[in-house]
Amino acid sequence: MRNSFINKRFAYSYSNVTLTLIIINAVAYFLTSSAFAPNITIGGYPLVYVFSLVPSLIVQKGWAWQVFTYMFMHSNFSHLFWNMVMLFFFGFKLERYLGSKEFLLYYLLTGTLSGIFSFLTYLLAGTNVVLLGASGALYAVMLLYAVAFPNDRVLVFWFIPVRVPVFVLFTTLLEAFYQFYGLNGGTAHLCHLYGFLFGWLYIMIRMRINPIRVWRDSFRRF
Repeated sequence: MRNSFINKRFAYSYSNVTLTLIIINAVAYFLTSSAFAPNITIGGYPLVYVFSLVPSLIVQKGWAWQVFTYMFMHSNFSHLFWNMVMLFFFGFKLERYLGSKEFLLYYLLTGTLSGIFSFLTYLLAGTNVVLLGASGALYAVMLLYAVAFPNDRVLVFWFIPVRVPVFVLFTTLLEAFYQFYGLNGGTAHLCHLYGFLFGWLYIMIRMRINPIRVWRDSFRRF
């Protein structure tokens, strides 16, 4: 099948985008955290509200950039730390596999689409939230890692080895359970699910890879 504009791949290059993303997230946290920037406001709002995804502010003030910038905001140091740990463990190897340009496109596109569709969903539901964090993009990263390296393992609870596809599918199903049953409030389960969905579509459409086929073949050889 001939390549179209949608699935024409970049020439391979590596420039350590993962480390750059981690640094940007860390700097953004320290610039917007109330502990470090308590008196800095825009339009009367603290910076963290200006750059997080808040449906009412997008509608009332036209702050459309929030569907992109929310993925660089974090609510506290623990939130930042664990998201960056996940990006560290999954991102570096995946970036070397894809090339930096493809990895950056995948990360930013899936994260932004997760933000847009989360915004539309909350808007239609009449729900106002403060959505922030890199998890939407990270769920997409974990999915692609599971497709690229289906035989790799992660240590669940630090000592139980589980193959990455099993880990990713289980955590995604858990997110769906939490979302539909309204459990574990305060976590953006919907955004995580959108990250998984748009990661799946990217892999199927742009990369022309069927994750189910990859996993099926991998487990058959195991």
